[in-house]
Amino acid sequence: MAQVRALKEIMALLSANSTAAVNSSDTRMAGCLLIGIPGLEHLHTWLSIPFCTMYVAALAGNSILICVILSQPSLHEPMYIFLSMLASADVLLSTSTMPKALANFWLGSSHISFDGCLTQMFFIHFLFVADSAVLLAMAFDRYVAICSPLQYAIILTNTVIGKIVAATLIRSFIIMFPSIFLLKRLHYCRINIITHTFCEHMGIARLSCSDISINVWYGLAAALLSTGLDIILIAVSYIHILRAVFHLPSRDARSKALSTCSSHVCVILVFYIPALFSVFAYRFGERRIPRYVHILLANLYVVVPPMLNPIIYGMRTQQILEGAKQMFSNLAKKSR
Repeated sequence: MAQVRALKEIMALLSANSTAAVNSSDTRMAGCLLIGIPGLEHLHTWLSIPFCTMYVAALAGNSILICVILSQPSLHEPMYIFLSMLASADVLLSTSTMPKALANFWLGSSHISFDGCLTQMFFIHFLFVADSAVLLAMAFDRYVAICSPLQYAIILTNTVIGKIVAATLIRSFIIMFPSIFLLKRLHYCRINIITHTFCEHMGIARLSCSDISINVWYGLAAALLSTGLDIILIAVSYIHILRAVFHLPSRDARSKALSTCSSHVCVILVFYIPALFSVFAYRFGERRIPRYVHILLANLYVVVPPMLNPIIYGMRTQQILEGAKQMFSNLAKKSR
């Protein structure tokens, strides 16, 4: 049934594109079709099960994490404020992609307006850059806490945290807003079929009949100068953290710190590797990398880290667990 609906939408788009070509030779008014994972269309229903499970787990875990941090005054500290920011960005990032992808998998609802596609593209990339900045802020927080514990309260004041939040949002907006104009300036005269589950900058740009070299290089520069720089600074922070950890006198303290750092690094790698792979695959690996591999990995970075972050950063933190118990205990008392 879903494939029949998708076929009908493709035929409708073809008809609309033909009309648009006659009228104005611009196919933007007909919208776009997101065909999902190319080559695996027959498995869409089965693939939707793990993606839906991960999405629901991400929503539940991050929502609980945010509520716990907001409801417990003892958790109103820089580390937990950054954690709540990460959880909020994760919820928005997965929600900007998964509902549409699941509707496509289940119902064959693949059509999206051109402006809707641009909007989805903007929020996906905006939230990804913001997520990256929050991870950097969390790495800086751990660096100060471990390497300069006596100056922690002096360095990370409420004013500094406010500036970090503002800088995160402003930087993400400044980096991603030009991409909308770079896409709108292009001329579109082809069938607007995107071989993806969601709209990406290069996925939209490749629909154009115009020269997209500016889009290619701007997207690459934006990725390297934002997330690429974040990765370098995060790596530097953790190198200093590990040096400080290895100088700890207690073996148990070293083991605990290494366990925490290793889990954090794993989440960071799961977040960055598929995303950067997607960035470079779109530009340089179109003919070498199977399309379904690219699309699957692109979907992983918008749902797997949001699912894992509440576990890694939340459930393994004693203060979060205690806060969750207290919050649920208070809710149980109020319901009686």
